[in-house]
Amino acid sequence: MDVLRGIAVLGLMFMNIYTFAVFEYDYTPSATPPFSDSLIFTINTVFIDGRFRSLFCLLFGASLVIQWQLWQNVEKQHKRLKVLAFIGLAHGFLLWAGDILFIYACAGWLTLKFSQQDEEKNLRMGMLFLLLGAFISFLLTFVEPDFNPVTRSSESFLMAYDAAYSSYFAGFVSNFLVFIIMLIAVPLITVWMAAGLMLMGVYLYKKGVFIHGLTNSQFKLIVPAAISLTALRLIIDPNQSVFMYAIVEPINWLAALSMAIFYCHIIVKVVKNIPNNWLLLQQAGRMSLTLYLMQTVIFILFFKVVFPTAALSFDRIDYWLVIAVMLVFQLFFCKVYSMYFKQGPCELIWRKLSN
Repeated sequence: MDVLRGIAVLGLMFMNIYTFAVFEYDYTPSATPPFSDSLIFTINTVFIDGRFRSLFCLLFGASLVIQWQLWQNVEKQHKRLKVLAFIGLAHGFLLWAGDILFIYACAGWLTLKFSQQDEEKNLRMGMLFLLLGAFISFLLTFVEPDFNPVTRSSESFLMAYDAAYSSYFAGFVSNFLVFIIMLIAVPLITVWMAAGLMLMGVYLYKKGVFIHGLTNSQFKLIVPAAISLTALRLIIDPNQSVFMYAIVEPINWLAALSMAIFYCHIIVKVVKNIPNNWLLLQQAGRMSLTLYLMQTVIFILFFKVVFPTAALSFDRIDYWLVIAVMLVFQLFFCKVYSMYFKQGPCELIWRKLSN
């Protein structure tokens, strides 16, 4: 599972990096985007968007079961989640509004209430939470749908850029306010989606998927679901109507779940067949919290301090080049750090605060 976790935390960069430029707009193209934008958008939609976040949630749910099996102490788990929630709040308010740690702590608390029930109940509750989150998201989209295409020369984008970059204090205030909005969404949508994915992770762990991969019957169900839902997401044009705009995100969530489970199967099978070539990813998985927070710090320094005009000039390929450098750096960091220490610095702090 360390390899899976390492891949998941490194894969998160492909989704998150755009929001470090101007959070509210994610990636914003130029008025005449290059062909590479369309190509990378398709790759993102098929293989990346939501896939690694879903994989991380599945693994988090599985880890809750493993912790229970080791400790037989739900209060200790609650304390760990409480500490994680405070780390997430500090991360979100002080650094980056896209924090997932607070959401994971809240969803983990909810998941623990059902994790000791039988796996079929885990599956039913997981699907119920996922559908509830998707339905609420679908309804909320009708409140204020926005079909106007935004480019880097759009007035609304430039206003958001000025609000975030006019000064460091202005950037801090902008991030602070956006994170408050993100927190409001937690009880409405995100906690249900995350808890649903975690309960699916509990179910998959109990079924041995993280050890042996999918059974033939499970494989025949997941692969067609992943292909059909991803194809449907590619076909849908969210600018076509309010309904299409509202339905696109729930469909992408379900496609992401199917693809994440498929990734689990493939990675488990490959690691079992070639067990000796995954040390770096294992090390990354054991330091996932450290790497996640490191990504925030380095990307903030890059986009807000070193290269503040990147949001006005970067195409998708430029963001991917930054990710490539970051991948190499983080894997190198894991290799060197693991030569001297057994536990990542943030993991150590989390453990100390939880004791």
